[in-house]
Amino acid sequence: MWIPTFAVLVAFAVPWPLWGVDRVVAGLPVWIWWHVAWLGLCTVLFSLFVRSGAWERGMGRGRESGPGSALGGDRR
Repeated sequence: MWIPTFAVLVAFAVPWPLWGVDRVVAGLPVWIWWHVAWLGLCTVLFSLFVRSGAWERGMGRGRESGPGSALGGDRR
């Protein structure tokens, strides 16, 4: 699920639909707003990616949650 999601994020990181558009909104070109919105979307999706545990699986680590673990154990 995550590989196609990130492939779409990479494919649309460049504002292809806005190529050659000179429109300005709130003092900035529309393509700048595209990037602002796109970075916000990337932030939300990356947060979901990390919370799903896919990051740990990709790095070869389990989701252990015992004492002293990096994911929520009590570190005293």
